[in-house]
Amino acid sequence: MKHQYLILVIAIMSFSSCVLKAQQSQASKDLFTYEQHIVEQDTLNYRMLLPKNFDASKTYPLILMLHGAGERGRDNKRQLAHGSNLFLNETTRDSFPAIVIFPQCPRNDFWSKIEADRTTKPTTFNYKYKEEPTTAMSLVMDLIDEMTAKPFTNTNQIYVMGLSMGGMGTFEIIYRKPNTFAAAIPICGGGNPESVTAYAKTIPLWIIHGAKDDVVDPKLSLNMASALISAGGFPKLTLYDFANHNSWDPAFAEPDLLKWLFSNSK
Repeated sequence: MKHQYLILVIAIMSFSSCVLKAQQSQASKDLFTYEQHIVEQDTLNYRMLLPKNFDASKTYPLILMLHGAGERGRDNKRQLAHGSNLFLNETTRDSFPAIVIFPQCPRNDFWSKIEADRTTKPTTFNYKYKEEPTTAMSLVMDLIDEMTAKPFTNTNQIYVMGLSMGGMGTFEIIYRKPNTFAAAIPICGGGNPESVTAYAKTIPLWIIHGAKDDVVDPKLSLNMASALISAGGFPKLTLYDFANHNSWDPAFAEPDLLKWLFSNSK
């Protein structure tokens, strides 16, 4: 009986600990304010994290983080599923003070202008950069323009990161706005290799992918890296031999990820 009672007590304590951690995690995510960017009839939900002791008289780097397809919606919450903990980490906040923006793409839209053939595995993508950007991408670019105009934004340190669909969005937004970003980190994404001439020599990239990715072909990242080198660029490339599509997990655990990002300035 005592043994069963002890097991029950341990189970209750373990459950309580899990609940507490979940509550603490949610409380931390609430440091990201709920925001909206509205252009005519279109609305972009986004979350924004300001540096500790934010002072509008100072200037700060700006980081744009583009989520994957699974986090699309209108709840203005799901986009924080991957990557937000990296920026909420106390060491990160102390060492790399920055304005961090997580926009949320609506369910029926996409960051990148593409056609996707999902009958193949991995999925086959056809990039259409010469066409007008998607509504979601247009709103993100307009939001970045608005934030760039703020006196507290350091326009020499504007960065973009993204995973999966967001990795594709990362490649596309630096093509569409080659004079805006100081560095970019596309994770398990892909793009149009012909587009890299717009930024190959001016925007440093750290391209990350999982070699076992059966959703977004790792060759897409390799093709972009190869095109960048051919165009005179010097991309940093990491291919995880052990990772499938969730290469964002080891990517966000890279000890030098933000150090590398912040080392770049226009």
